[in-house]
Amino acid sequence: MDREWSLAELAAAYAYPAPAPGGPRPWLRANMVSSLDGAAQHEGRSQPISSAADMRIFGTLRALADVVVVGAETVRQEGYRPARARAEFAAAREAAGQGPVPAIAVVSASLELDFTLPLFTSPLVPTLILTGAAAAPDRVAAAEKAGARVVIAGEGMGVEPARAVQTLAGLGHTRLLTEGGPRLLGQLIAAEVLDELCLTVSPMLTAGDAQRIAGGPSVAVPRRFSLVSLLEEDGFLFSRYRRS
Repeated sequence: MDREWSLAELAAAYAYPAPAPGGPRPWLRANMVSSLDGAAQHEGRSQPISSAADMRIFGTLRALADVVVVGAETVRQEGYRPARARAEFAAAREAAGQGPVPAIAVVSASLELDFTLPLFTSPLVPTLILTGAAAAPDRVAAAEKAGARVVIAGEGMGVEPARAVQTLAGLGHTRLLTEGGPRLLGQLIAAEVLDELCLTVSPMLTAGDAQRIAGGPSVAVPRRFSLVSLLEEDGFLFSRYRRS
C-alpha cells in the first residue's frame, strides 16, 4: 500500500501471542536492523541505517512490551534514554494491565554505567539492571542509590539468559523485547530463549567491518525460524520471524 501504516495497524500486526491456558508465559522478541550487506550499525550506531517507518515500528514494539532488555554497551553507544509515555497507546496499555511505559532492563556484569544519565535519574518506572550474584557490591550500591533496581540473574559475574527471562517473568514482565546489541542477541540465541525476531532490512550498503545483528560463538545447529509477516515501505523490508 502506498500510504503510511497507522499505529493501530502496526500494533495489530505486531501483537504478542494471546496468553495460553494456565496464564501467560514469557515471550521474548528481538527488534534489529541490518543493511543489505549485513551491517547492524554504521560508525557504531544503528540510526544511520534506519528510517522513519523503522522508528514507528520501533516505537510500536516498545509500546506493546512490558520490558525492554538491552546490553550495557548498546546503552553507552546509542545514548539510551527512558521509555516515554505515548498517548496513542495509553488506553491499550491500561487495558492490558501494563504501566504507562515499559521498564528498561540493562544487562551488565560490571555495572560500569553512568548513573547520572536520564535513563537512571528520570524514568517513569525504575530502570532495572540485570547482573550476576558476584557483581561488585560498590557498583550495586551506586546503581541502587541512583534509583535503579538491581536484579540478580546469574550465579557468577554475568547474566544467564534463561534465568533472566524467568526472573523478569517473575516480576510480571512476560512481554519481553530486546533491542540488542549484537553480543546480547547472540547470547540469547545460543541459550535458545529467543521466540521471535523482528528484522528491518535497510536498502543500504555500508561495507566496512560493522557487526552483524548477532555476535559471539556460532550455535552447533542453525536455529530455524518461520516467516510470520513481511511489510515494505520506501524500499525497507520489515520482517517478522518466529521460532519454528
